[in-house]
Amino acid sequence: MELHIFSVTGACMMEGNMRNSNLRKESVGDMTFENFPLPYGAYPLGQGIDGIRFSFPSQEEDCGVLVYQRGSGRLLKKHAFRPQDRLGSIRYGVVTGFPAEGISYLFYRGNQVFPDRWGRAYELQGKYGAPRSPGDYRAVIDDASYDWGGDACPRVPYEDALCYGIHVRGFTMHVSSKVKARGTFAGIGEKLDYLQGLGVTTLELQPIYEQIEMEDAQTSEEYNRELYQPREPRLNYWGYQEGYYYAPKSGYAASADAATELRELVKALHARGMELILQFYFPDHISTDEILDVLRYWIWAYHVDGFHLMGGNLQVMAIASDPALSDCKLWYYDFPTEQIYGYQKIPAYRNLAVYNDGFQQEMRRFLKGDEGMLQGVAQRMRCNPLQKGIINYFSDYAGFTMMDLVSYDRKHNEENGEDNRDGSDCNFSWNCGAEGPSRKKQVTALRMKQLRNAFTLLMLSQGTPYIFMGDEFGRTQKGNNNPYCQDNGVTWVNWRDLERRRVLHDYVQGLIRLRRRYGIFHLERECRLMDYRSCGSPDLSYHGTEAWRPAWEPYNRHIGLMLNGAYGGEGQEDCWYIAVNMHWEGHDFALPRLPKGQVWRKVLDTEEGEQAEEKEPLDRKRVQAAGEGQTVGTSPRSITLYQSVRL
Repeated sequence: MELHIFSVTGACMMEGNMRNSNLRKESVGDMTFENFPLPYGAYPLGQGIDGIRFSFPSQEEDCGVLVYQRGSGRLLKKHAFRPQDRLGSIRYGVVTGFPAEGISYLFYRGNQVFPDRWGRAYELQGKYGAPRSPGDYRAVIDDASYDWGGDACPRVPYEDALCYGIHVRGFTMHVSSKVKARGTFAGIGEKLDYLQGLGVTTLELQPIYEQIEMEDAQTSEEYNRELYQPREPRLNYWGYQEGYYYAPKSGYAASADAATELRELVKALHARGMELILQFYFPDHISTDEILDVLRYWIWAYHVDGFHLMGGNLQVMAIASDPALSDCKLWYYDFPTEQIYGYQKIPAYRNLAVYNDGFQQEMRRFLKGDEGMLQGVAQRMRCNPLQKGIINYFSDYAGFTMMDLVSYDRKHNEENGEDNRDGSDCNFSWNCGAEGPSRKKQVTALRMKQLRNAFTLLMLSQGTPYIFMGDEFGRTQKGNNNPYCQDNGVTWVNWRDLERRRVLHDYVQGLIRLRRRYGIFHLERECRLMDYRSCGSPDLSYHGTEAWRPAWEPYNRHIGLMLNGAYGGEGQEDCWYIAVNMHWEGHDFALPRLPKGQVWRKVLDTEEGEQAEEKEPLDRKRVQAAGEGQTVGTSPRSITLYQSVRL
C-alpha cells in the first residue's frame, strides 16, 4: 500500500468505505488505523469494530487523550499512550468502550492540555466572540456522510465570472438584512436570490475555518520605547490567523451542525451554477504537505470550488502542480505559470488566478486624476494572461470601501483603539471636496459620478471583476480602512442602503448585464492590438483627439478605446468606443469612421448616470453622424460608451 493513502483525505475515504461496507481492518493491509498513527487526529476503526484511534506528535513520554461525554463535558477517561505505540515521535493509542458519536476529547502532553488541531468539528459553548482558551475546543468525531445528490462544481471560466467577496457574519448580521439566520452560512443562503439577480457567479468567503476569534491578552512593544505594556484581548473579526483548518467555524452556523449547514450552502450555490471560493491563511511554519492535505480535504468533504491562498512564503509551484487540485480554482499574489506549464502552453483548465492590488492602485490613482497613469491603465484594462486569470477590484476587505474611496482623504480608524496608527496611509482616495458625510449637492453628485466611473472601468476591463459586499450600493465603514476587530455596524452591511442608493445598484447591475451579453468585454485571451482575423479593425485600438492617434503624454488623463465586437463571438459585429476622461476639464474625442450604413449610438454616460436599455428603440438624438469621424465632447471626470449600430 502506498503511504499517501494516509493523508487526511485518503483516510476519510478509507474510513467511509470501512463504515459503509463492514470491511474488517485486516482488509486494508498491514497498515490500519489501529497500528499506524497517520493521519493525526481521531478515527474510528470501522463499522462493527470497537475502538477509536488517536494520534499526535509528542516528544514527551507522558501523553495521551482525555475523553469527555459529549454535551455534559464530564471526563470519562484519561488514556495514556503506551511507550511502544509510536512511529518516531508520533504517539498513538486506541480507546475502546465509547461510541464515537457520544464523546468529545482533548489531547494532553505532560501538564499541558490542548485541542486536536486536525479535528473536523468542535464542541463549543458560548456565542461568537466569547473569550476562550484552547482547552475549550474539545473536538468531536464528525460523521462526514451527506447526501450530495447530483451535485457538481460549475467550473465557471474566469472570463465569464463575476466574483463577490463576503464576510459570513458581516453580510447578514445587520437587522436590515431581514434574514432568519443572521450572520451565518444559512443567512447567506437566504440572500442567494439577491446575489444571482445582481449577476454574481462566484462567492469568496473570508476565513471560515475554526479558530479562536478573541485574542488572548498579550504584550506589545510601545513605539520607540523599551517598555512592554499589557494589551487588552481583542476580537479577530477577519480571521487571518492560524486555526483548526479542517473544521468549519461553529460561530458561523445557525445550527449546532456547522458542517451540514455549510454543505447545504455549497449545494444550493451549485444548483444555481454558482461557485464558492474560500480564503485560507497559512503562516510560514505550516508545511506544504499540510497545506495540500487541508485543501484536498475541503474539496472532498465540502465540494468547494477553489481557494484564495494567503501567506508570504507559500510553495505555490508544489500546490499548483498537485493533481488533486487541477480542477480547483487557486488564487494567490502570483504564479510562475511558465515554470508550471511551460512557455506559452495552454493549461487544460485555467484554474490559477492572480490576486493582488496592482489593478486597484493604478485605477484608484487614475480615478482621482493623477498624471502619468494612461499607459498603466491601458495595460490593466486589457490584461488577460493566457495561462492564468486575473482578479480585478477597486476595493476588497482591506482598505476603503468604494463609497469611502470617494468620501475620505484620510483613514479614520480611531474605533480600533490604536490611536489611528493601524491601517495603510496609502489609499489613493479623494473625498470630492469634503471629508466624510456631506449634504452639499455638488459633493454628493460628484461622489456618485466617481462611483459610476469606478464601476464602469471595472466592468469594461478584461479579466475577472470582483466586488466586495455592499459596494454595489455604497456601503461605508465611516473611513475605517482596517476594521479587523469591528464586529458591529462598521463592518456589517446595512441593507437599508440598498433602497437609499437603488439607482447606483441598478447602474452596476446594468453594467454586469452589458458585460455578460457582449463577448468582446470578457475575452478568453488578451487582445493583440491588431486585426489578425481581417475584421476591418483591430480587436483593440487606442484613440484621442484624433482617431488612431492616442496621446500618451504623462500630463494627459483621457484616452479612447475601440473594441471590435467581431472578436467577441459569432453574430457580435458591433464596434464599441469607450471615451474615458478622468481630467477635471472636458475633452473632445474623435470617433473612428464606421463602414457605410453604420452610426455611433451613445449607450452609457457616467456624467448623466444613464444607460440605454438593451431593447431601447434607436433615438436619433443619441446617434452621431455616420462615416465622418465626428468629434464628440466628454464632460470632466466622466466616461461615455458608444456602440456602432446599423441604420
